[in-house]
Amino acid sequence: MRLNDAWIPHKTTVTTKNSYRPVMDKNTVYGLILMALVFFGFMYFTSPDPAAVEEEARTEQTVADNTPTTAALFSDTEREWLAKNILSNGTPVTTEDGRTAVEINSNGVKLSLEGDSIYGTVNVNGKTLQWKDIAAGDLSTMSAAEHTAAIDKVRALSNSIGRYGRFATFLTGADKTVTLENEVIKLDLSSKGGVVTRAELKKYDTEYDPDETKKVKKKVVMFDSESNQMSFILPLPQEIATADLYFTPREITDSTVLMALNLSADAFWGIKYTLPKGSYMVKMDVVQKNMAPIVQSNVRKLGVNWHQDIHRQEQGRMFEERNSRLAYKFLGGSVEEMSESQNKSKERQQKLKWIAFKNQFFSSVLIADKNFNSADFNSEVLKGSVFLKSLTADAEVNDYDWSAENPAGFNYYIGPNLYPLLNKIDKHTYEDENLKLTKLIPLGWPIFRWINTLIVIPVFNFLGSFGWNYGIVILVLTILLKLVLFPLTYKSYVSQAKMRILAPDIKEINDKYPGNDNAMVRQQKTMALYSKAGASPMSGCLPMLLQMPILFAMFTFFPNCIELRGQSFLWAHDLAAPDAIISWSGHIPLITDYFGNHISLFCLLMTATNIIYTRSTMQSQSGGMPGMKWMMYLMPIMFLVFFNNYAAGLSYYYFLSLLITIIQTYAIRKWFVKEEDVRRTMKENAKKPQKKSSWMARLEEMQKEQQRMMREQQKANGNRKR
Repeated sequence: MRLNDAWIPHKTTVTTKNSYRPVMDKNTVYGLILMALVFFGFMYFTSPDPAAVEEEARTEQTVADNTPTTAALFSDTEREWLAKNILSNGTPVTTEDGRTAVEINSNGVKLSLEGDSIYGTVNVNGKTLQWKDIAAGDLSTMSAAEHTAAIDKVRALSNSIGRYGRFATFLTGADKTVTLENEVIKLDLSSKGGVVTRAELKKYDTEYDPDETKKVKKKVVMFDSESNQMSFILPLPQEIATADLYFTPREITDSTVLMALNLSADAFWGIKYTLPKGSYMVKMDVVQKNMAPIVQSNVRKLGVNWHQDIHRQEQGRMFEERNSRLAYKFLGGSVEEMSESQNKSKERQQKLKWIAFKNQFFSSVLIADKNFNSADFNSEVLKGSVFLKSLTADAEVNDYDWSAENPAGFNYYIGPNLYPLLNKIDKHTYEDENLKLTKLIPLGWPIFRWINTLIVIPVFNFLGSFGWNYGIVILVLTILLKLVLFPLTYKSYVSQAKMRILAPDIKEINDKYPGNDNAMVRQQKTMALYSKAGASPMSGCLPMLLQMPILFAMFTFFPNCIELRGQSFLWAHDLAAPDAIISWSGHIPLITDYFGNHISLFCLLMTATNIIYTRSTMQSQSGGMPGMKWMMYLMPIMFLVFFNNYAAGLSYYYFLSLLITIIQTYAIRKWFVKEEDVRRTMKENAKKPQKKSSWMARLEEMQKEQQRMMREQQKANGNRKR
């Protein structure tokens, strides 16, 4: 039977691999195209309208915004704590209908507790919301965002009240500045923290200019709000720092301001500041009224947290940095200081009278009326900054009484390290105790300090009272000191002159009795020559040694004399700083650390004069080793490196002192001590019977004993050889 065409298989195409591939006819292609058209048409006609999608999204967001979350609502526990905090720390008030309630009113939250019910308002972005609606989550009068903000405000206030108690109402406020001012100082007091935030000294200009323009003189600002923070830690079961609170300033008089925290109509806690006329000392009293019933605290320790970054004020950083440090005085004891070059921390459990943050010429000192019971100190060196040191003190005052009107008091000195001023304050005793504030001025070891305080400073201040330029004052002071020391100087120079005249005779003795075997004879002949001439090697050294304390006293006095600060003389613009005539930038290792980046002219003059003086001294001495002479000439060069960074006033003083010494030496050699007079004295002494002094007798006895021992030793050596 013949097959129908419909059952005949499609023709196939044979590939090179003998595989078969079906052939797609046109009906199949038409079917696929039709299916694609149907699919894309369906997608097009069933896709949503973009505007409708956007509208639906807005609707959903609106619903979400107006649906309060469970987290935003107050829990029962939070409601109980809120009621307890209002009851414990709120202010009793009388409602309009005569009932009694307890109210808190802070930061836009005004809530009252009456019985077990809380009612009131919360201000959110200028809109007043009712607490009953907020607590119930009623969004008919507010948005969900406003509801959440109101809940957060009340929750934050409740937490603050739980920590700060009645003081929580002072966590917010306006920061106002009140100024206390007299003839010498200007103080800014901030209502935020209620403390002094800026201190400007009217009579002193800063010598340091960070821009190095020096176009406008600026007054010394001891500290500002960014570099100085002081806070009292109130003695409560849970500590409160006054730095977090906003005070209300009350101007009592033109010299007195009270920074107060008004807890009720008849109760407050505050700090009263009194600035007397012409004084750098601010009286700072902690005052309070009717506080015991409010705080109900048995804690009796008032904390004092004080931090200050020391401003740079002078041209020379090295010396100012060296003299910037934290100092403190033990009650009834001595003054101690922290390291000026290292980062250090200390704990002091002893009682302290005062704590000071000082730099080279100015200090801030907090003096307790009674004492600090203990303190922790920290000092940090600040490199590459307009600040020198970062100083911190955490101290405590004991026996704080909440029922007393004046439970604690302090004197706050903010001023210059001026010796007459500090000495005057020291004489004003606090419970029969010398404050020893003059110890803030580094005047050296006790012997040098006595010379400075008993002689140098009184004479210097007396000469300064005439209104002379301080360069002239230093000149006159140097002349006076040289006149007082002239008897010692004269004796030393006479002895040196005699030694110079006797030099040929001593050389003759040394040549006549050479070698170690003749050492005793050579020494005896030399001492006999000294005795005839009335000379002694020690007589020239002793007077010089007696003058050394004066030289060292002046070394400590001039770099720390604030009277010289900013005073010009000749080419020196500031006698308390180096008088640089040549300066350069850059840092040279080791050299810059000591020599600085400049050359001081007064230091150069001092060095040149010192070399001349050394030469004249070496010429007056007999013998000596050549190497030692070179060492003597090297010393002035070392002084040049060492003194180049010091105050110009110090180099100027040493220059004058050496110059006057050279003149005195020349005059003594020229007119007072002549060679023929010394030789005439030697001849006259030779004719007289020589009376041996006890010292010479002991020396001869020692020499004879030494000679006897040497003979015995030589004899013993000879016997051993045989």
